Amino acid sequence: MTHIVVLGSTNMDLVAYVAKAPQRGETVTGREFRTIPGGKGANQAIAAAHAGADVSMIGAVGADAFGSQLRSTLEHSGVNTDHLRTNEGPSGTAHIVVDDEGGNAIVVIPGANGTVDHLAPGDEGLIASADALLLQLEIPLAGVLAGAEAARRHGVRTVLTPSPAQPLSAELLAATDLLVANELEAATLTGITAPREAATALLDQVPEAVVTLGAAGSLYAARGAEPFTVPAPRVTAVDSTGAGDTFVGALAVGLAEGRPIREALAWASAAASLSVQRLGASSSMPYRSEIDAQASQQTQQTQQPEQPEQSRQQHTS
Repeated sequence: MTHIVVLGSTNMDLVAYVAKAPQRGETVTGREFRTIPGGKGANQAIAAAHAGADVSMIGAVGADAFGSQLRSTLEHSGVNTDHLRTNEGPSGTAHIVVDDEGGNAIVVIPGANGTVDHLAPGDEGLIASADALLLQLEIPLAGVLAGAEAARRHGVRTVLTPSPAQPLSAELLAATDLLVANELEAATLTGITAPREAATALLDQVPEAVVTLGAAGSLYAARGAEPFTVPAPRVTAVDSTGAGDTFVGALAVGLAEGRPIREALAWASAAASLSVQRLGASSSMPYRSEIDAQASQQTQQTQQPEQPEQSRQQHTS
């Protein structure tokens, strides 16, 4: 079994479901509220575990009820939490508004995640044992860089999700093997809004890049190769929260298992397409058998004449 280590955030997602998200200064009435364990790090860990990997989580939760629930959720999902610290103070929270089209807007308050600015004793050894290290930007950049450099020292592949979107140091990019960004994140890093051109520009900084395109699938670029797009399954989205993390978790597992990149991207898109048809982030992530079935169905669809356009998934986080 492949071993994936995730260094990143754990948040409790506080989710409000509304017909239309409020504009600045506007108050709207929602139809439902849910409290769902999440955070980009925890989401990617759960997604990878559901996809069939042996997964370990490095991060921190607070000494509060949310922290206990976050740890329990990870463990119940099959994620090892021996390196998940418990710190005094609150756990991280994410305040999310989801509209009827499945789109979302998110405010993240780091809480305990803000303390993960270094590797604790034993963390580097855990990273050294992995087939891949997954990183995001909801913990301090110093912690992300420490993890990436540890992976580089031990020849472990690093997969970085540059979210929340922000400029990155040359040191972090130099320690990144594969960068997976959505269109906004790719534009932030390159200043280029066209996805294909942005993906190509990213190759000045990293060896491989994936730009997720929502309903249009994903775009892959690598040094010395022609970029290509892998389509996404046609589905009706109800909540895109966590779809990007589902995509990354499944992609890491596929690549660690030795799948060719095009196949791994299609398999990851199948996973994300299932997640957007369910409410929540971690609660929406599919299991390996479901991903296999969806990927098989997508292969059959691509071999048939094109059908009328339907709603598709959104790879947002």
